[in-house]
Amino acid sequence: MHGNKILTILYSHRIYFWHDFLILYKNRFMKKLLLFSCVLIAAFTVKAQEQNNGTSYTTAVGLKMYPGALSVKHFIASNRAVEGLAFVSQDGFRLTGLYEIHNDLGSVEGLQWYVGGGAHLGIWSDRWKTQFPDRNAGMSIGVDGVLGLDYKIKGAPLNLSFDWQPSFNFIGYNYFESAWGGLGIRYTF
Repeated sequence: MHGNKILTILYSHRIYFWHDFLILYKNRFMKKLLLFSCVLIAAFTVKAQEQNNGTSYTTAVGLKMYPGALSVKHFIASNRAVEGLAFVSQDGFRLTGLYEIHNDLGSVEGLQWYVGGGAHLGIWSDRWKTQFPDRNAGMSIGVDGVLGLDYKIKGAPLNLSFDWQPSFNFIGYNYFESAWGGLGIRYTF
């Protein structure tokens, strides 16, 4: 029974994500932001002509699903990275910063596991309160953990990751969130 409830919640969040994306896309500001993002990606593509197509990278930009956030990851040392996540929906937004420690996993070239922690700040609307009556609208601040796998595809400027990112809000409403994380697809340079 508990497993079915989790699947129902995850499915409903997936529907809200696409619904929110379509509503935001209709917004004039969001169209400009999307255009700016495309120009930025094109500029990164030009710079990537000098890209090392090996099994390591310095910086990667892309998307991380669940919850559908923009992800920027940058290595500050050979095995240490910082990752920023920006999640925006009709209900508000959440910004997350993570510090990650990476280590090789077995003999698979380009495959690493990582662990780390960080913090987040979210601003939520009254619509959020309507959908989740046990949570308060307004600001939420909390801590995050992360545990995952990171794979740089050799010969291509692509990085894939799969992780679990539990978090706990301690300002706004006290709440443990265990459903964040998932598949990340990023362009490396």
